[in-house]
Amino acid sequence: MIDWQPLILTFRLALITTIILVILGIPLSYWLAFSRSRAKPIVETLVSMPLVLPPTVLGFYLLLAFSPNHIFGNWINDWFGLRLIFSFEGLVIASVLYSLPFMVQPIQSGLAGLPKQYREASYILGKSSFTTLHKVLLPNIKPSLLTGIVLSFAHTVGEFGVVLMIGGNIPGKTKVASIAIYDEVEALQYDTANVYSLILLGITFIILLIVYLINGGYFKKNRA
Repeated sequence: MIDWQPLILTFRLALITTIILVILGIPLSYWLAFSRSRAKPIVETLVSMPLVLPPTVLGFYLLLAFSPNHIFGNWINDWFGLRLIFSFEGLVIASVLYSLPFMVQPIQSGLAGLPKQYREASYILGKSSFTTLHKVLLPNIKPSLLTGIVLSFAHTVGEFGVVLMIGGNIPGKTKVASIAIYDEVEALQYDTANVYSLILLGITFIILLIVYLINGGYFKKNRA
């Protein structure tokens, strides 16, 4: 009989990660799209590294940083009472870092592709940068924003290497669906592994299909 806890934990992790990425990713994307700072290439490189870096490498260094024996891990433990390794909180932080480029890059591209007149007109009317972003720019890049949200969610659902390094395999706490599939295959329980895989395959397919249909204007064409 299939255990639904890994699936519930997976989608909970993906939802929390995506919400955090929306909060952090939009202002970061705005800065990367319009900043002329000399530090911009360095920040862009750091944000994009998870796209090419093996997940186990990122997971390894996060494991070291989160350890109570490390300065950062010890500080988090002493001040906030959080032990990040082998915990759900650690998974969230690792997932945010690992999925960051999937949120930032679509939004950054969308903002950079807008005509300069949008921002200039807003500033001439005396609007602040926050109001310009919130009221003028974001409404004009809805497809990019939707793409970033969905890709971040779907990417977090499919994580394996990072979550294994940081969270291990603790049932009900850090055992997400990708780890559950690996466990079932190791135990030669291919039927159960297939059920987990089909559920993830079906959900991610439906989510991505809806995004492409919306961004392609399919629903608007049908209404017309």
